[in-house]
Amino acid sequence: MIRVCIVCEGQTEVEFVNSCLNPYLIGSNVDAYPSLLRAPSGNHRGGRVTVERLVRFISHEYHATDRITTLVDFYGFQDRQGRNRTLLEADIRAAIAARTTGYDPRFVLPYVQMHEFEGLLFTDPTAFEWVEDGWSNEAKEALTAVVQAFPSPESINNSPETAPSKRILGIFPAGTYSKTEHGPLIAEAIGIDAIREKCPAFNEWIGHLQAWGL
Repeated sequence: MIRVCIVCEGQTEVEFVNSCLNPYLIGSNVDAYPSLLRAPSGNHRGGRVTVERLVRFISHEYHATDRITTLVDFYGFQDRQGRNRTLLEADIRAAIAARTTGYDPRFVLPYVQMHEFEGLLFTDPTAFEWVEDGWSNEAKEALTAVVQAFPSPESINNSPETAPSKRILGIFPAGTYSKTEHGPLIAEAIGIDAIREKCPAFNEWIGHLQAWGL
């Protein structure tokens, strides 16, 4: 069994790894577990990710596990500076190599989720019925309209102001949707296979994690 550390930027991703990814990957001989990238203050709030913070954390954890990867949102990076996902992942990998003694590139996989974790939830709008207090036909229609406007859930993006999470909060009545509570529940209801089918970058990442267990 290969132990894979998944560095997460927030509690939602931590719960997603525990409730969805670990059970899914265990059959591929992969024991995935989350490790929270804490804020500079030391608390558990995510959302202020930088390449330097991520690299420092991965370098520290590198020798404590068999393999290490990341699950961080593209919009969570404070220092994107015009870089796309591919460039961010390449810069993270290069910085880890320069910082980590005994580094083997086969054991590290930087992964940046486009554009947010919440984008994956648009794989199946009906799964949002878990937001019981805010669920309605109007909410379902609004979610479906978002899905139909983009080629894939990972493409849902106009700007940070219209990111997947902002769209969800705009669709449901105030206080009815909780990212940390409902996000993992919705993802579990959808299922990893269904998400993989509609989210190509996520699918490729999961395939790589499975290959580590072979």
